[in-house]
Formats: sequence, structure tokens, C-alpha cells
Amino acid sequence: MSATPAPASKAPLKWSGLLWPLLFFWYFSGVTQALLFASGTTGFAGLRDAFFLSSLWLVPLLLAPRLARGTSAVIGVVLWAASLVGLTYYGIYRQEFSQSVIFVMFESNTAEAGEYFSQYFTIWLAFALLLYTLVAVWLWKRIRPFSLPLGSRLPLVVLLLAGNLVYPFYKQMVTQQRNFADALEKVEQRMEPAVPWQLLVGYRQYRQQLDNMQALLEQNAALPPVQGLLDSSGDKPRTLVLVLGESTTRQHMHLYGYNRDTTPNLDALAASDKGLTVFRNVVSPRPYTIEVMQQILTFGDEQNPDRFLTDPSLINLMKQAGYKTFWITNQQTMSKRNTMLTTFSQQTDEPVYLNNQRNQNAAQYDDVVFAPFEKALQDPAPNKFIIVHLLGTHMDYEYRYPPEYRKFNDRQGVPAQLSSSQVDTYNEYDNAVLYNDFVVSDLIKRYSASTPNGFLLYLSDHGEDVYSSGDHDRLGRNEAAPTRPMYTIPFILWTSPSWQAAHPRDLQAMANNAYSSSHLIHTLSDLAGLSYDRFEPAKSVVSTQFVRAPRWIGDPYHKGGLHEFDLLPTDGMGEVQETAGNP
Repeated sequence: MSATPAPASKAPLKWSGLLWPLLFFWYFSGVTQALLFASGTTGFAGLRDAFFLSSLWLVPLLLAPRLARGTSAVIGVVLWAASLVGLTYYGIYRQEFSQSVIFVMFESNTAEAGEYFSQYFTIWLAFALLLYTLVAVWLWKRIRPFSLPLGSRLPLVVLLLAGNLVYPFYKQMVTQQRNFADALEKVEQRMEPAVPWQLLVGYRQYRQQLDNMQALLEQNAALPPVQGLLDSSGDKPRTLVLVLGESTTRQHMHLYGYNRDTTPNLDALAASDKGLTVFRNVVSPRPYTIEVMQQILTFGDEQNPDRFLTDPSLINLMKQAGYKTFWITNQQTMSKRNTMLTTFSQQTDEPVYLNNQRNQNAAQYDDVVFAPFEKALQDPAPNKFIIVHLLGTHMDYEYRYPPEYRKFNDRQGVPAQLSSSQVDTYNEYDNAVLYNDFVVSDLIKRYSASTPNGFLLYLSDHGEDVYSSGDHDRLGRNEAAPTRPMYTIPFILWTSPSWQAAHPRDLQAMANNAYSSSHLIHTLSDLAGLSYDRFEPAKSVVSTQFVRAPRWIGDPYHKGGLHEFDLLPTDGMGEVQETAGNP
């Protein structure tokens, strides 16, 4: 008598039937994320999120386990095709594919895209992609229909859906108390490391930010130009450069009296080159990049914060004065926070985008700006205005410098009360400052070597408190609890001999002026020899008509949000640095 087969619901549990599909689905996201993690480009979060999101593809298999192989093949083809985009991009650029890449792709013409493809797509990359595909096929061949009781399958389906989709929304909306739009953005960020969400989410975010940017650009284009514009610089060709740093406080710079040797190159330039002027008492109005840029690149300030919307920008002004404008950036290109930066860049004649990482906490070094900077210097336009926007010493500090700049690795010169992990962070920041010193000084040297007629001005957007003030317990920036390191910034000017001869002024005598970078447009106009109806020489740090005014910091949109920087406590290291910086 033949045995009666057990009902499907009584079939033995075979977890191995799920492990191969899970590995197969994860493979298409995991390989790229593993390469990014292994290379030190990103942290572990992407690898983790890719694993969890890949488990979602088990749901259709759990609903129809006997069709597992065919269903896996259909899903696998889609994931494979989507994954080739991100993997190829990593193979060429060693970066993670993001909405910024989509923006740059649409900004480039077909000829440029073809040139890049032919230049970087090598036989070795083609071989790697073929091997990658063969491994995927090998994994798929190990997938078989599997047995799993219905009573086990359905709870697992619910668990996968709840864990990957429902709980993340619950966490954002209930625990973090965000609205649905903000919660959706956070959930999408978590989904981005996995394919095909990498492409779908990236494109949706790109379209959203593009619409926002286009609205700002249309509003800017409708603004009337400044009136009565005069240029006293004559007809001689000139090149002016503005280098914008990121998150660098002068309180960690040896150039400004810090006890560690974090700025050897700028120290040497200051000692040997009379064209270099180190301004020692400049602060930023706010501790956040976008909010600062809305002031330093426009006529906006703490008491008139919305003028970035109603008045021409610095870029508009320079174009009106006859300059060809360039924007070279190592900041993220397109994100919700960076849309305003991209809007400014799109106002220029030639924007160059170098950082297409999905997250800021990814290895991205500022030396990538050198080549496009050299190209801009060689541009035949007689009058050029070049903005270089660095990633500087932005968190995570460990990703801001290459291994050879890992000079500070012990407790020497570190506040005694810091824990071991805090010491690591402190050292990473100083190493980032050391690398930033190399980048800024090299830009100055490259500019000087071009025998320019003009000047180069470097400043950081804002500072950073890295266990530097009070009880040495603050890290980062908090406008609600301001400290001096969050606002004290480097402000360094190099003028060419020809420019100084044509525009003689005693810059060293002005180096201790108490100044806020919120009025930078007036200083740059003064340096460039421009005057017009909105120009106020009293707000130019290099003017003989400069008038010291209260240096407001804080949130201008919040009632009682403004405070005077000079009333902040000068305690701890902050007191030492302010004294060293202001003899």
C-alpha cells in the first residue's frame, strides 16, 4: 500500500528554500554596498539597509512558494538591470549612485555623456560586469520551490511588510513626530541603498528638487539689475576667486593660534608672501550652510534675511559687471537641503558638480576641485569670477581626508577630560583641518602660478564646536545653544602684485576689524572696484569707511532669535583662541 502524502500545510519546514532567494535578491544591492563599505567610501548603514529591503522580495515567493524559481527570475532580471547602473557608476567614479547623478546626467549633453563613457568604460569593467552577471545566474540556479506551512508563511509576510514599510513610518510619524511628507522622505532615504528603489526614489526626488530649483531660478531671473553700476578696475583682464569652505572653525587652525600644527602650508604662506592677509576677527551669522549662503552670496543679512529672494545675488552682480562666472563644487548636488546651493550654481555660466554621493558621510576629498579650477583659470574670457565650494571639514570628519593625512592620533594637545571616543573625533577633525590647509593653500598656489590680475578670498561658511568650548562637551552646531567655535571662521585674502599695485590699500591694518560674513557681498564689491546703488562701504571689511556694527547671530525668523556674537562667553579654549587671534 502506498503512503498517503502529507497535506501541504503539514509539510516539513525547509528554511534553506528561503535562504537562497534571500541571498539572490540581496546580491543585486549588496555587492555595490559592500564595495562602498570595504573601500571606506561609506559606513555600514547602506549595507544594512540593503539587506533588510532586499528581504521584501521574499513576499511574492512566500505567497506562491511552488513558483519560487520563475518568480525569482522575473524579479531578478529587474533587479539585475537596475543594479548595473549603480555598480557601473561605482566602477568608474568610486561613488554611490544618487539623485545628484541623475541631475548631472540630464545637465550633460549627449556628446559629453558619450565622451565620458568611452573614456572610462574599459575592458576590465566589462569583464567585471560579466562576472557579476554569471554569479547572479549561479545563485538563481540554486533556488528551488520550497515547502513552508501556510501558518508560517503568512505571519512571515506580515512581519516583512511591517518591519520594512509600516514600522519605519510609525517610527518617523509617532516617535519622531514628523508629518507624512517628512516621514516619507526619511523612509525613502532608508530605501535608497537597495535596487530598484535607488533609481525610482532618486528620480522622484530629483524631479521634486528640480521643480523647486526652477521656481527659484525663474524668480531670480525676474529681478531687476542693480542701478548705477561702475567698475573702477579698468580694462585689464582679471580673474577673481571666492573659495567657500565648510564647517571649519579657526579655533582649530594653528594659523590663528591653535596649539596643534594643523596649518603648516598656510603658516608658511603667511610668513613668506606679503600678498596674503589673514583676517582674525570674522564670524558667520548662522551655523548652517544654506542659511549662511542665503546671506553671504546676496544682500541678505540677519536683519533682512529675505533679500536673497528680492535682490540680485552676487553672481547676478558679477555677470552684470561683465564677468564670466564659474561654480566648482564638491558639495552634494541635489538634495532637499542643497537645492538652494544648486540654484546659486545654476545662476553661473559654467557650473561643475563633483560630488554625487548619496550622503555627506561618505569619503569625498576636496582635491577633485583642482582640475576644473585649472581649467577655469585657463578659460579665454577676459574677466572671470570663479567660486570654488569645498566640502572642507564637514561631518563625518574621518571621510574628509585621505589616510596620509592621519597625523593626529593621540591625546597630545587634547582636552584632558575627553573620553577615548571623543579623542578619536577630536583627532579626526584636526586631521580634516590639516587636509583642508593643503587644499586651500594649493588653490592659492595654483592661482598665483597663473600670474593673475586679481584676488582670491577664502572663508568657511560657518564654524564647528568640536569639544572646544566651556566644559569641552559640545560637538557640532546648535543655534539654540550657541558657542564661539560655531561661528568663528577663517577669512584669508591673497592679492596678486598687479592687483595690489592698481588697488593700493593697507590690508594688514584692517586684518583685526570685527566683521560678519553676512555682509560679504559689500567686501567683494569693494575688492573688485564695483560701486552701485545698493553698495554700502561701511559694510566692507577692507574699506577705510568700515564701521563696526553689532554682529548678529541666530535665527532671524524666530522671535527673540537674534543675539550679539560678542556677548557670548569666552570660556575654555574659546578664550585662548580669541586672545590669540586678536592681539
